[in-house]
Amino acid sequence: MALTLTACTATGPERGSAAQIAALAQSLRQMSPAVDPREADRAARISYQTAFALAQTYQITDHPLIHNSKVNAGTKPRGLCYHWAEDMQARLLAEEFRTLDVTRAIANSDSLLLINHSTAVLIPTGAALHDGVVVDPWRRGGKLFWVPVTQDRRYDWLPRAQVLRDKGRIHYVHRTEGSLAAPPVD
Repeated sequence: MALTLTACTATGPERGSAAQIAALAQSLRQMSPAVDPREADRAARISYQTAFALAQTYQITDHPLIHNSKVNAGTKPRGLCYHWAEDMQARLLAEEFRTLDVTRAIANSDSLLLINHSTAVLIPTGAALHDGVVVDPWRRGGKLFWVPVTQDRRYDWLPRAQVLRDKGRIHYVHRTEGSLAAPPVD
């Protein structure tokens, strides 16, 4: 019985290992020969560091959906998927990469049964979303999950701007309270 309970509880945030960081950096380099290997290494390291730091800031101790209910109830400060995406994007954009762009994506936007899911995506400069790599710390409760966009078996990603435009919400997008992102430019 204790094993079952232990298996179901969150273990808290984890720092990425050198091997995990190297694997993400390799995936980023493989997106395009135009990606600077040093930028790929830095983006991978920062992605893991940011996921760990945000998990601590958001006070992650539970499964993502349980944490979501606590945020929605007002007992936790942040930690909904779009908070992770917004703050991850802001941190990566602060690096001012030359060969990598950071964008946002949304999945399940047309589903009546599933909730929307947001994430940050690293792409080669000027490339399309589907050429990129998802960096999603929400999915595993503060433990960075990453995968090339086209290989994500769980979500079918669309560019965030496209989803918001299609929903007629593009002009209502604002920074959320506590966000690390810069204020919107009008």
